[in-house]
Amino acid sequence: IAASQPSTNWHVKENARDHHTSKFSSRELIVRRGQAFVITFNGAEEAEQNLTFIVETGPKPSKQTRTQAIFGISSTVSKESWSAVLQSTSSNSVSISISSPPNAVIGRYKLSVQSDSSSSASLGTFVLLFNPWSSGDDVFMPSKAECEEYVLEEFGIIFAGNKNHISSFGWNFGQFQGDILDICLSMLDRSLSYRQDPITDASHRNDPKYLGRVLSAMVNANDDQGVVLGNWSGNYEGGKSPSSWTGSGEILQSWKKSGFRPVRYGQCWVFAAVLTTVLRCLGIPTRTITNFSSAHDADGNLRVDEFYDASGNHLNRAADSIWNFHVWNESWFTRSDLGPSYSGWQILDATPQEESEGIYQCGPASRKAIKEGDVELDYDCPFVFAEVNADCMYWNYDTSTGKKTLIFSQSTTIGQAISTKAVGRDDRVDVTNDYKYEEGSKKERDIFKKARKKLGLEDKFDPTAPTPQEIEQKPDVSGKFKVAGPLQIGKDLDLILVLANLQSDAKTVHINMTAWSTVYTRRPVHGIWKDSVSVTLSPKEEKQFPIKIPYTEYQQQLTTDNTIQVTALCHVEGGIQVLVQRDIALDNPTIDIQVLGEAKVNREVDVEVIFTNPIDTEVTDCVLQVEGSDLLRGILEIDVPPLKAGENSSTKFKLIPFEAGPKHLLVNFSCDKFANIKTFKMVNVTE
Repeated sequence: IAASQPSTNWHVKENARDHHTSKFSSRELIVRRGQAFVITFNGAEEAEQNLTFIVETGPKPSKQTRTQAIFGISSTVSKESWSAVLQSTSSNSVSISISSPPNAVIGRYKLSVQSDSSSSASLGTFVLLFNPWSSGDDVFMPSKAECEEYVLEEFGIIFAGNKNHISSFGWNFGQFQGDILDICLSMLDRSLSYRQDPITDASHRNDPKYLGRVLSAMVNANDDQGVVLGNWSGNYEGGKSPSSWTGSGEILQSWKKSGFRPVRYGQCWVFAAVLTTVLRCLGIPTRTITNFSSAHDADGNLRVDEFYDASGNHLNRAADSIWNFHVWNESWFTRSDLGPSYSGWQILDATPQEESEGIYQCGPASRKAIKEGDVELDYDCPFVFAEVNADCMYWNYDTSTGKKTLIFSQSTTIGQAISTKAVGRDDRVDVTNDYKYEEGSKKERDIFKKARKKLGLEDKFDPTAPTPQEIEQKPDVSGKFKVAGPLQIGKDLDLILVLANLQSDAKTVHINMTAWSTVYTRRPVHGIWKDSVSVTLSPKEEKQFPIKIPYTEYQQQLTTDNTIQVTALCHVEGGIQVLVQRDIALDNPTIDIQVLGEAKVNREVDVEVIFTNPIDTEVTDCVLQVEGSDLLRGILEIDVPPLKAGENSSTKFKLIPFEAGPKHLLVNFSCDKFANIKTFKMVNVTE
């Protein structure tokens, strides 16, 4: 090899096509493990001489930690180790096909070459990723369509709202944009595990379960100055409201630009969406999952306790809570540590809820282990099991004496309508049956008992648990809230409290009602309304009480989650109390996107966004935010003039798409009266 620096042709385009990495916009070679790539370099005048290649990654490359490999030219590809096969030679250049083993450490590698007669010469760097298309890889996914969706798709849909009223919004994962890959790699080098022991950490980067766990900690800011700072207070001063983000790119870029200071603020779907971006970027198939009526069991007893005072106010005094919804991730890989039956989808959760091994991290928990109640298996199965299965206890708490009385308990409310986006379509798929057996079935109760037993809860006396007598008691009156009008911001909220006497003698009932604005975790933020009424119900009688909460009364108190909790605590004379409650998710007004003309690569196309002010006062401070992978770079922000009552606004802008195929445009409109009205539109871009 000549003493001069050899020049390398990485055949970036052809290799990227073979390795499903064409979407990365990088000049550096990015390839997947367990698969060959071809390079050509010159300066090998005596190419027949014995060439030796060296690949190295991590802070202190070595053979022992599998962060270094030294290999010569062989006649065939090795399945077990790095290998090089001669493709062709010419007078001054040589083409080599290099293969990595399917369990190679991922990350950025240095490649150098040496021959008998010279010292080694650097050929440059390349990045190695996981390979779900390769059957030897831990992340191998047999379905090509699923690989496309869970690794290559940059658009996602996240489900929210509540179990009675599921809503959804689009998200731009943007895992192939700009320097996102570099940010993901630097995230690994900023983790606690790397700081404590860089050499060991780097050597574990071949293992998706290791990386998934480390990244579930790095996406939240707790412990390690990670990416996103959580805030569930309802007050988001000093940062952006969690509901205002429409993609991960802006968040990851801000984190890097600020010198890796946590980005303010996130809530569960933000943590889950950012983790999806990072894992898809590295090649681990990943999706977001929404669990409705999700339990946060802080004390590990598979039970959540909620407390109400005599007026029916939901007291914020328990560490346990039941969220309207919670979003986490599933990633696809094998579980060699647990055995083949636990492979497949694994739950990871980057939302900082409870510590695991002293750090805010969660998973990977095998979804199969959750369904079968095998809660003793790694990692964090009891917490995830409780999220979809916990029993709920509702208590009346006397604030003056500290005495608590059980109102009622439920075993079928937690973990409903578990949802994710369909493969290749913008639809919702229900995966509840993959998490548990049918609610109310004997099998489901048996699994719950099995989990309790494994956690040692069956045998030990729990002084905080209700007595069997308390659980068995039957109420004399039943109640429910019915919706009697549109659930829309800007409209009055009309409900009906329906009470029925279940007994054959008359009952006198004193009803205390409250309405609070909440965040989506059902944490009460502002009191909106209260009322009380006494009524006598004759035998078997049903009575209806209409309730109207005017828009003017709730508008100022609403959080950006647009949720209201309505409660009626019914004190039945001579009987047990009855709690009636409902969580209301109000819909924002709608916004419409029109693409005017055909979208073609590198041609301008006009887009129009139309919004009608539905309320009878002017709205001001109107801003439109637009983003979408392959349609525009970065985020477009447009100020929209104020709108009078009932007035229409039309905002036009131009796009120049730079990639063909089905792309998604995401729009977010905000003003002083409505926060984050979101919609998306699929745009078919042709060559």
